[in-house]
Amino acid sequence: MPNDRSYETAQKRSDEIRADLAQHPENYRMLTGDRPTGRLHLGHYFGTLKGRVELQNMGVNTSVLIADYQVITDRDTTEHIQDNVYNMVMDYLACGIDPDKTMIYAHSAVPAANQLMLPFLSLVSEAELQRNPTVKAEMEASGHELTGLLLTYPVHQACDILFCKGNVVPVGRDQLPHIELTRLIARRFNNRFGKVFPEVDALLSDTPLLPGLDGRKMSKSYGNAISISMTPEETAKRIKKSQTDSERMITFDPEARPGVSGLLSTAAICTGRTETEIAEEIGMGGSGTLKKYVTEAVNSYFEPIRERRHQYENDLGYVKDVLAEGNRRANEIAEATLAEVREAMGMVY
Repeated sequence: MPNDRSYETAQKRSDEIRADLAQHPENYRMLTGDRPTGRLHLGHYFGTLKGRVELQNMGVNTSVLIADYQVITDRDTTEHIQDNVYNMVMDYLACGIDPDKTMIYAHSAVPAANQLMLPFLSLVSEAELQRNPTVKAEMEASGHELTGLLLTYPVHQACDILFCKGNVVPVGRDQLPHIELTRLIARRFNNRFGKVFPEVDALLSDTPLLPGLDGRKMSKSYGNAISISMTPEETAKRIKKSQTDSERMITFDPEARPGVSGLLSTAAICTGRTETEIAEEIGMGGSGTLKKYVTEAVNSYFEPIRERRHQYENDLGYVKDVLAEGNRRANEIAEATLAEVREAMGMVY
């Protein structure tokens, strides 16, 4: 994690950007993305997707990366990756990402962007890479050994951001070290070879982290997440199976009652009400009444999104076309940026 002072500085700058975004969206180029390791869930939607759509509709130049190469930073297989990628595009479209406004593309389809790794790696030391706390946390969470790709993962992220001259990246506090390294790489390149890349700032999320149905971090591996692509029946089944406790009175207490509180948080974010307000309304209704309320709240909120998604499920050709067009646009941008980099470095022959 960044120290408190660097976090306060980043938060202040993020607040300034948010204030300016509505007035001058044309000044910002945003890059964000996801690893296609499975279906996107409610945590992804409320944590990032909803905000991406809002920025897109403000007029910010937005790009969304499907980080397929980064799947193998902590996994030994790419099984199901094609299916995961197509389903991710469906989720994006269903949630409101507009391919006419936002470029959706995949890592592996844009070789010129990945080629930036070579000059960028020359700008950072092994010690700087080893110090990155996010890499350490991700290695420990996955139980995977520290591969060269995982160690240099933040440099790969810098390529993602800088190839399209991104200058703002929506992140949580735990991702700030990646943004700081990207700023460092851009600054060192510009100082050493000539001005090519912009200063990059973090747009810190102001959305509270949505816990899973059991109160733990929402994760597919924990089985505590509701996927955007689930049917209403699958949603009801997942919520019904979630663990609560034997106390009948419903109260919001994340420490003592994580299961009940996780359900209340899910209902609250879908209805715009507070957890305490919902808990007081249910009162002695017990976990059965709570689960019914949460099921109705989730299914009601996501009904139009799921209806749109169903349309894309039946039109895979369109989904493939969206990705192909995004890949084409990304390649144009990446090749132009790589040409600038080669010229700055005197490597034009």
